[in-house]
Amino acid sequence: MKMDRLRLSFEELAKFTDKGEGINRLAYTKMERDARLYMIEQLKLAGLTVRTDYAGNVIARREGAAPDLPVVATGSHIDSVYAAGEFDGTAGVLVALEIMRSLADEGIATLHPLEVIIFACEESARFGASTLGSKAMTGRLDPAYTRSLTDKNGVTLMHAFEENGLDLEEVHLAKRFRDEFKAFVELHVEQGPVLEKQDVSIGIVSAIAAPIRFHVHVEGTADHSGTTPMDYRHDALLGGAEIALAVERAAIEELAHGTVGTVGVFSIQPGAMNVVPGLAELDVDIRGTSLESRQRVVEALEKAIDDVKKARCLNIWMEEISSETPVQMDNALVKDLESVCEAQGIAWMKMPSGAGHDAMNMASLCPTGMIFVPSKDGLSHNPAEFTSMEQLMEGAQVLRAFLLKQAQTVD
Repeated sequence: MKMDRLRLSFEELAKFTDKGEGINRLAYTKMERDARLYMIEQLKLAGLTVRTDYAGNVIARREGAAPDLPVVATGSHIDSVYAAGEFDGTAGVLVALEIMRSLADEGIATLHPLEVIIFACEESARFGASTLGSKAMTGRLDPAYTRSLTDKNGVTLMHAFEENGLDLEEVHLAKRFRDEFKAFVELHVEQGPVLEKQDVSIGIVSAIAAPIRFHVHVEGTADHSGTTPMDYRHDALLGGAEIALAVERAAIEELAHGTVGTVGVFSIQPGAMNVVPGLAELDVDIRGTSLESRQRVVEALEKAIDDVKKARCLNIWMEEISSETPVQMDNALVKDLESVCEAQGIAWMKMPSGAGHDAMNMASLCPTGMIFVPSKDGLSHNPAEFTSMEQLMEGAQVLRAFLLKQAQTVD
């Protein structure tokens, strides 16, 4: 494998961006479509046959000596959030491309076919819904839900499909089946600080966390800030603040399980300096890989609401917005990745993923694993996002060895 060639791949793909800070390559836009066409051409030059499915996923196949055997697949995404960095998603795609180029350079053949998949619409930035491509591939995409999706400019997902030569009514035809795959593994930047702080080169993902989300409504009384004594107030902001701090305390108590709790939205009304807030609204995200641990934080949230309601004489209610189930990576593949790291002499650690990825959908279809490489300062979804070429090459070493082990080299 060639580091300079990999670096050039990042430089070339980074040119496909709309105006604005960082990378702006949103799903199903013309810029993202142009980037896909560029990647298709590069994959073909590496000797792969390429097709695009009914969801816009790019599927590039390197034939095996036994074409009827199930494929060993890898891949990620190239769509971005607004003002993104160059590595989220693209690392897994461009490392896979470099591996395929290296196999062609060295004339290496495998028994099982290999695939590189570029998943469509992994990010929720444009339509408010994530991993649409991998959901379609695994038969997990709800047609009724997708018809309702619209971006901030009023463009429907159906129209975006049409602009890409796709038909949303046919997206179910993107579904693939268990017997098509032997294994899938995704390489991704960590998007967190752990590997860098631990000075470890590779994270082997054990599970992908899933969130449960709530909207909390805190109703007090809006009063004049100068004429209402402190002991007569029903301050919705302070009630909400106590609830937010209770979420933090409960999540800290679950530190050993890696569960996290976040109040990501906190709005008040009427929002004037001289008015005691009469209404506060909080959006709470609690996520982890252990359902039991996550539930304890939920119970702490419920208790905090009850306690604050009584102590401050506030009217508080909570509604669940969504709840997802954590996904475990395949134990056998995790052990295979560990053994590959040991054989390569590369430092590794087992860790959960706090963010969602296409791998979590693929895990419903076939044995799935995931590899993390470090993110400088833990930054991601940020123009300053950075992973060095040396770190990416170590990830490439592990991924290549794993793919060849799974696909079985032949003379």
